[in-house]
Amino acid sequence: MRIKGVLETSFVDWDGKIVSTIFLPSCNFRCGFCHNHRLVLEPESFEDVPLDYLLRFWRRNRDFLDGVCITGGEPTLHADLPQLCATIKELGLEVKLDTNGSNPEMLRSLIKEKLVDYIAMDVKAPLRANDYSRIAGVDINGELSRIQESIDIIITSGVDHEFRTTVIKGVHGEDEVEAIARSLQGARRYVLQKFVPHLAMSEDLKKLPMFSDEEMDALVEAARRYIPNAKWRGK
Repeated sequence: MRIKGVLETSFVDWDGKIVSTIFLPSCNFRCGFCHNHRLVLEPESFEDVPLDYLLRFWRRNRDFLDGVCITGGEPTLHADLPQLCATIKELGLEVKLDTNGSNPEMLRSLIKEKLVDYIAMDVKAPLRANDYSRIAGVDINGELSRIQESIDIIITSGVDHEFRTTVIKGVHGEDEVEAIARSLQGARRYVLQKFVPHLAMSEDLKKLPMFSDEEMDALVEAARRYIPNAKWRGK
């Protein structure tokens, strides 16, 4: 397993829990708003974090830590992800997985083997091929059904979860957020996140303003038409 970064202690990556967060390289999407784009585009520029080092740290601190958040990049691209999750679980720690939902087979396997305790899936746009391709930065035609499959798997899994959308001014309005929320009916949580322009991969997106708090409130109200407990992160 290639691990390219670690936050040994995080209080913000899993609501209500203290975790270590590890970053896996590479992604099959090219989202212009991505703030981990060096991890996606040039993963070899980061040194590997030895798994043995992490295992020693987790073992020493498992009375303090609740779990490990696995993020990226896109973790489900890595065939040895189940082995990593199993190793973490053997230490008595919980596992949170961040994913773009493009690999439903991996999600189904992790859930079946009880290797994940929380799943956070990014839903980037309404489930329409052109809209999704625009945000994901790759041609999603023919793959959109896999995104929908992952949504269905997570909602019906019994595993605690959230779906989240990074909202970009000029791209996501109330209609778009409502359409996304409609496709997520039955989800336990739906969270909107403010796009942060200066961290973006796209130079064009760096020029866009952020949503105001009042505008975020309006977007959340649109989402609540289908998911009553929807919120935006930061409030």
